Amino acid sequence: MSSDVEGSAVTTEAPAADAPAEKKLGLQVTIENKGKCLRHISVVVPGEDIQDIREDVLIELREKAQVPGFRPGKVPDALLLRRFREEITGDIKQKVLLVSLEQISEEHKIDPLGEPRLNLQNLHVPETGDFHYEFDVEVRPDFELPDFSAMTLSRPSGEVTEEEVAIYIDNLLDSRAEEELKEGEAAPGDAVNCTISYSWSGGEIPGTTEEYLTLRRTLDFPDATLDGFDTLMTGVKAGETRTATVTISSQSPVVEMRGEQVTVYFAVTAVYAQIPATASQFFEEWDCADEEGFKAVIQQRLQNQMAYQQRQSLRNQLLEKISEAADWELPEGLVRQQTDNALRRELLEMHQAGFTREQIRARETQMRQNALADTEAALKQHFVLDKLATRENIEATEEAVAMELTLMAMQSGESPRRLRARLAKTGMIENLYAQLRERSAVDWIMERVQCEDVPHTPIARNSSSSVRTAICQNMRSSLVDDAAAESE
Repeated sequence: MSSDVEGSAVTTEAPAADAPAEKKLGLQVTIENKGKCLRHISVVVPGEDIQDIREDVLIELREKAQVPGFRPGKVPDALLLRRFREEITGDIKQKVLLVSLEQISEEHKIDPLGEPRLNLQNLHVPETGDFHYEFDVEVRPDFELPDFSAMTLSRPSGEVTEEEVAIYIDNLLDSRAEEELKEGEAAPGDAVNCTISYSWSGGEIPGTTEEYLTLRRTLDFPDATLDGFDTLMTGVKAGETRTATVTISSQSPVVEMRGEQVTVYFAVTAVYAQIPATASQFFEEWDCADEEGFKAVIQQRLQNQMAYQQRQSLRNQLLEKISEAADWELPEGLVRQQTDNALRRELLEMHQAGFTREQIRARETQMRQNALADTEAALKQHFVLDKLATRENIEATEEAVAMELTLMAMQSGESPRRLRARLAKTGMIENLYAQLRERSAVDWIMERVQCEDVPHTPIARNSSSSVRTAICQNMRSSLVDDAAAESE
């Protein structure tokens, strides 16, 4: 939002432009601050402007209306009004809103984050007299960028160790394990096919899922975590059911379920032993001549992951320092809308850094579980980096995009052209441009902040399995806790 609007309420009257071609309306606009990111806007459209728009609508309709007995352009207005009253009324309302909203955005420097909250069904443009309507709109927060040169950040660093290479190989081989039907009891490291269902004090939670789960210490749902999953399922046989209790995350979109205790039922249909893959299976796929070449590729992947960890750590530290002074009141509704975008961008970076599919899936589950908190932080980070990139004219170049697509294609085994087409089809190419722009903004900051090297977090053995489906997926919140009601 522009600094032109800083009071609790600012009222202005925009005179009509001298040049009729511009069709400026004589709007009376009142803008009220209802928070850092929310504006309540009241608009009065003069009756004479509405009549001009009404005449424009009639002229357009007169030229194209097909009425028996009349040539195009010769149909009397009275007949048009009688036969096409509903269409004319709708067109007038649409044009009044489009023209006035565009003019308000231009003249008052409104930088919206989404569509205005307008209850169109309750808006009626009068036949005569002024037209008044009100709406809320979420806008970008207005803030000052900090002095980045005064910041000191901790930078994870260090060399990749042989132990980390070995752990990465173990995780990789596990991710490509073959399954073998097993008679008898399940043991840690085995896998089970099971049907999962749920209940709580309020009754049965609708919906079940079929899952293939490896028995590991932790089982992550998008909205809960079960510790001791391997212990729970050890000794289970096909045809048996095990139960556990979990607590729904405080970030669940189903507000009533936050913090609730839920019983989870695992009805096992089959037990499988998992036979890990061998390193030689990857030699041809990764274009390696032998085990040494295989380890060299892994070494490079781990270096990429360390660079990823470094970028994420520095970004989080930057965000934390910025948030200390920030008082942005981001509406929860806005945060929820942006959750998917934040998730897609995070997973894209992990793909680029060479994480395994299992690691990416585990991170996706964790992100969905903490979606609201994570996305609010990501939004603040985006606003800061976007404002910095705008101020410094930082953009993602086509050369940088082409280079990134080439690197990603090498890792995924497809051509850059095909990869670009796939990303464009799924809408992720825009995410790539935005990601590279923000990465360049982070690089700009990194040239100015002070950094202290600290040991990086070493890679760990996989200790969790994931369920992609939320426990509360089929439940709908009856509470409205995140956004103001639509304008009446």
